[in-house]
Amino acid sequence: MSLAHWFATHTGGIGRAFSNRNYRIYQTGNAFSLIGTWIQRVAVGWLAWELTKSGAWLGAIAAAELAPSLLMGPIGGAVADRVSRLTLLRINQALLCLVALTMAILTLLGVITPILLLVLNAVAGVVVSFGQPARLSMVRSLVRPEDLPAAVATNSILWNTARFIGPAIAGIVIAQAGPGWAFGLNAISYLFFLFALHRIVLPSSRAVKAKQAGLLSDMKEGISYVTGHPGVGPILLLLIANAITVRPYVELLPGFADKIFGYGVDGLAALTAAVGIGAIFAGIWIGGRSSFIGLTRFAIDGVLLLAFSAIIFASTNIFWLGVLGASLSGAAMVISGVAMQSLIQRSTDASVLSRVLSLYGLCFRAGPAAGALVMGLASEFIGLQAPVVIGACLCLIAWAWARRRISKITDALENEN
Repeated sequence: MSLAHWFATHTGGIGRAFSNRNYRIYQTGNAFSLIGTWIQRVAVGWLAWELTKSGAWLGAIAAAELAPSLLMGPIGGAVADRVSRLTLLRINQALLCLVALTMAILTLLGVITPILLLVLNAVAGVVVSFGQPARLSMVRSLVRPEDLPAAVATNSILWNTARFIGPAIAGIVIAQAGPGWAFGLNAISYLFFLFALHRIVLPSSRAVKAKQAGLLSDMKEGISYVTGHPGVGPILLLLIANAITVRPYVELLPGFADKIFGYGVDGLAALTAAVGIGAIFAGIWIGGRSSFIGLTRFAIDGVLLLAFSAIIFASTNIFWLGVLGASLSGAAMVISGVAMQSLIQRSTDASVLSRVLSLYGLCFRAGPAAGALVMGLASEFIGLQAPVVIGACLCLIAWAWARRRISKITDALENEN
C-alpha cells in the first residue's frame, strides 16, 4: 500500500483530496506561501498602527490591498477562462514575491511611510486580485470531481493553519528584528510555491481554449450567469453582506489588541491565531463530509454564527472573551465560506467557472476592504467596538433574508446535475 493510498484511507476527506498527485504538490508549496502571507499581513497591520496609531489608517491600508478586486477580479476571471491558469498563477506568484521583497528593502532601510505602505499594499492587491480567479478555479482541475468539497475544505484548513502559524512567527520576528524581516520571510515563501507550481503537469484535455469574444463580453457573460442562477446569485449576495458588515473587524485587530485589550503585538498575534484555530477545527469537521447535501444550510447559518461571535468579540475588553469571540468567528467564516465555495464550484458550468469565481473573490476581498474603510473611519469618532457591533446587527438582517429563501437556494445548488 502506497503512502498516498494509506493517507487517503485513514484521514477521510482531507486524505482523499491529498491522494490526487497534482493537488498534493500544489498544496505542499502553497502551505509555505500561505504562512508567508500571514506573516506579511500581521507585519503590515502592525507597521501601519506603529506609524500612525490611527484606526482610519488601518482601514485605509487594508482597503488598499483588498479594493482592487472590484476591477481586477472580473478581468482576471475573464483572462483565466481563456489562457492556461497554471501559467497565469506562476507569473502572479513571481510578481507577489517582488512586491514583498520591495516592502522588506524599504522597511529595513527605514524609508517606509504610511503612503508607501498603502501604495505597495495596493500593488499587492492588484496582483492577488488578478490571479485569484485562476487560483480558485484551478482546484477543480487538480482533483477528482468527488473530492472537490474536501479539496475546498482543505484549502481553508491550510489557509487557517497558516493564520495560526504565520502570526506566531510574525510576533517573534517583529518583536526581535522588526517588520522588515517579516516581509523578507514572505518573499522567500513564494519561492517554495513557485517551485511546486513548476512541478505540476495538467492533462491537455483540461487546457482552456481561447475565445473569440472580447474580455468585456466575457465579463458580462459571467455576471449574467450569476444573476440568472437561482442559487449562486443569492449566495453571493449573502457573502457580500457578511463580507462588508462583519469580516472587516479582522483588519482592525491591531487596534483592538493595543487599544482595547492592551496587549500590543503579542495580543495581535494571539487574536489572529485564535481566528485561525477556530477555523482549523471547523475546516477539519466540514472537510470530512463526502456529500454536498446540507451545505446550503451551513453556508447560510454559518453567517448567523459569524454575526454573534463578532458581537461577543467587540462587546468586551476582557482579553480571553475577545479570544473566544475571535475563535468562534474563525470557525463561522470557514463553515460558511467552504460551503459557499463548494456549492458554487459544483453548480457552475466549467466554461464560465473562473469568471463566476472572480465575482466570488470580489465579494470575498472587496467587501472587507469597503467595510474596513468605513469601520476604520467610524472608529475615529465612536471607537473601535461600536462599528463592529453595528455591522454584526446589519449582518443578521441579511441572514434573515437568506434564511427565508433557503428552500429555493437549496434546490438550485444541491439538486442540480
